[in-house]
Amino acid sequence: MRETRRRHDEDFVDFVNGSSARLLTVAWMLTADPHRAEELVQECLERVYVRWARVRTGNPHAYARRVLVNLHTDSWRKGRREVLTALVPDQPVAAGRGGDRVDLVRALQQLPRRERQCVVLRHYLDLSEQQTADALGVSLGTVKSSTSRGLAGLRELLTEEDSRV
Repeated sequence: MRETRRRHDEDFVDFVNGSSARLLTVAWMLTADPHRAEELVQECLERVYVRWARVRTGNPHAYARRVLVNLHTDSWRKGRREVLTALVPDQPVAAGRGGDRVDLVRALQQLPRRERQCVVLRHYLDLSEQQTADALGVSLGTVKSSTSRGLAGLRELLTEEDSRV
């Protein structure tokens, strides 16, 4: 019994080491808040660990992604609060690779929740439309329309920011 438990824990540690960075990036893109993203991933990994015996034989990465998105949705539903930031929204961000990434996350944050989720899952995680629909628990048509609107919104927001700089 003890050997089984040890192997169980070793498998989970391997999973955490292999997927934490990716989950953290997804959480950061969904929340645009590094501290909230870390909390979200920690809570996600806690929930995955509780179900690890059942999850590890399937697709644990997909399960963890689904848990992460659901946790983000749950936190969003509990009430939106004002978030204090160091940067004033109208202040241009320094150019360069880091600045571009911050601009994208800031633009993603301005999209409606469902559009942001679809864009991140489809184009950052490279999930198919059906996988995205399954992960979000919505129809295929919802994924298609939300992704289309989200990409159009991102183009508009990023073009708008480029013209201001």
